[in-house]
Amino acid sequence: MAKKAGKQASRHTVLVIDIGGSRVKVTTNRERTRRAFASDPELSARVMVRKVKALTKDWSYDVVAVGYPGPVVNNRPLSEPHNLGLGWAGFNFERAFDRPTKVVNDALMQAIGSYQGGRMLFLGLGTGLGSAMIVDGILELMELAHLPYRNGKTFEQYVGAAALKRVGRKK
Repeated sequence: MAKKAGKQASRHTVLVIDIGGSRVKVTTNRERTRRAFASDPELSARVMVRKVKALTKDWSYDVVAVGYPGPVVNNRPLSEPHNLGLGWAGFNFERAFDRPTKVVNDALMQAIGSYQGGRMLFLGLGTGLGSAMIVDGILELMELAHLPYRNGKTFEQYVGAAALKRVGRKK
């Protein structure tokens, strides 16, 4: 479902969480200090929340923004992520953080952070391949990473971290 993008000055301090296949990164919209911890195929949503709370125990924040590596519906992950453990689908981050929380796809979150107006196709290369499009302020998530590409493999298997490890940087 498309959403309207808009840059508004926030009166609140926002804890921003980017959940990645190899790292979970956190920062706030005020100080821009970044902290991170490793993620892996065993990381569940509950463990991630516990680690974020421990990592940010000396920070003060009013609301939380979560970038999740997969589709999000009604502010909750729709399915389990490809590179992490179980327990993400349907997880209630707002209850877990006990603060107003907005959950969006991680590529969409990154695209919003870079958006300057007009049309933008965002492709994020990291552990996997994230994709989103913004056209005249309308946000649209695009799940290109797991579409079939070649030889029974997906786009992500050709351009993500696994491909980098398999074929090397030069190729």
